[in-house]
Amino acid sequence: MKKADKFVKNAAGRIVPTIVNGREVIPFKGINKYRPEHRGAAPRVPTCIDYPEDGNKIVDSLKEALIRSGVKDGMTISTHHHYRDGDYIANVIFDIVAELGLKDLRWVPSAAFPCHQPIIKHLESGVVNHIEGSLNGPLGDFCSRGKMRGLGYLRSHGGRFRAISDGELHIDIAVMAASAADMMGNANGVLGKHPFGPMAFTKADVRYADRTIVVTDTLLDFPCYPWEIMGNDVDYVVVVDEIGDPQKIVSGTTKITQSPDRLLIAEYCAKFVEAAGILKDGMNFQAGAGGTSLAFVYFIQQMMLEKGFKARSMVGGSTKFLVEMMEKGLTDYIFDGQAFGLEAISSLRDNPKHIPIGVFESYDFHAKGNLTRMMDVIVLGSTEVDINFNANCVSHSDGRMLHGIGGFQNCMLAKCTIIAVPSFRDRIPVIRDEVTTLVAPGELVDVIVTERGIAINPRRKDLIAATLNSGLPIRDIRDLKKEVDRICGIPAQPRLSDEAVAVVEWIDGTILDTLKKVEE
Repeated sequence: MKKADKFVKNAAGRIVPTIVNGREVIPFKGINKYRPEHRGAAPRVPTCIDYPEDGNKIVDSLKEALIRSGVKDGMTISTHHHYRDGDYIANVIFDIVAELGLKDLRWVPSAAFPCHQPIIKHLESGVVNHIEGSLNGPLGDFCSRGKMRGLGYLRSHGGRFRAISDGELHIDIAVMAASAADMMGNANGVLGKHPFGPMAFTKADVRYADRTIVVTDTLLDFPCYPWEIMGNDVDYVVVVDEIGDPQKIVSGTTKITQSPDRLLIAEYCAKFVEAAGILKDGMNFQAGAGGTSLAFVYFIQQMMLEKGFKARSMVGGSTKFLVEMMEKGLTDYIFDGQAFGLEAISSLRDNPKHIPIGVFESYDFHAKGNLTRMMDVIVLGSTEVDINFNANCVSHSDGRMLHGIGGFQNCMLAKCTIIAVPSFRDRIPVIRDEVTTLVAPGELVDVIVTERGIAINPRRKDLIAATLNSGLPIRDIRDLKKEVDRICGIPAQPRLSDEAVAVVEWIDGTILDTLKKVEE
């Protein structure tokens, strides 16, 4: 079976396969051009006859739970990433299936992190054929060098939920870590010895998987409430010593920047939002977990205090900065899909206005509406942008995929999407003629903010008019690029072969771009 076959040019001008890992896929047709006509997935029909009358689904080990779930060659196993770089469960799963002698499994994590590097040995041996999910760090580099047997398949958080609920991605066994659970499988992430926050990325898995295993290190008496996972969706419960390290949730991109340039970028973002009339009483907004985005939240907080404004809602991944704003009375609600700090976990547990939500509510493109479309402004980071406002958050300019999509694509639906980036990193320009990997089409990126100026997408004539006399450094993106190129020089093109190693899916399920093998 070919990893990728029958390549065509899609509506974004990118060459993409129409067959990926043996499955037919649809090339990107353009923004809002594809509407599904089929019915979605339906879970298998269970019966109480097959489950204990006393509700006790505890088994002795994860190995036993996997065997009872019928694990076999070629199956699809899913996990979630709420512990981020502190996850202990995924590596154990594939050690077990390797011990059982299984091959060609597909791993569908909601995201993978550097802590999952041990799974590389299972990719090399053929225990795991390929990964469908965000690939951070070592796993992304492994895939970029063409070493994954199957084709990597990159989806956003909302795209993953959509693919499962649309019936395009079937999960055989979902293994869900929970910081607290009872014998029946009712579970959450805010109680127990190692809480991690809301369990947004488990919702589709437990609903549609053939078998669901809950793994916990804190067994509570029935009922474990609040229950984000309901025992009615759970087949087996496994109790282990530790499922993850909450201290490693706050890692990488979830710390506020200390860079003067990036602080200036964040300040420009906040001043732009104010000048454009977006900053107002009752606004709804979301900021990413990157250092610059977090600094933006800090500046917005100061402006709101000065003006006496109060947001109606803020959407997380929540950080301590959002929690502080709620405690200061600056928002009515926080809607939260994952916690990016211990303060957020405590707030979720104790404050009824800090509401855990799922991906369906926030990001699913094939829902009847979602929270992102209601956001007045969203600020995100990126690895690259180009003169047509296209954005890349997955690969570096050398073509190596080292970052996940996360909610990046889904956030493009906001009323104003701002990309906050330095003009160059390590003397490599961030503004390109064309992004190395297309992750977000330029027509959905409204503003690009750098330390050297602010570029507004020509499509957004309303924003251009609103900020005309603001005193902000509004500049043409091509002028910004020329200035940076004079400083850094024109970078060399990445050394890529013609071999496809992964694809990027757009939020509607169509194929947006292809990543090529990086030459050694």
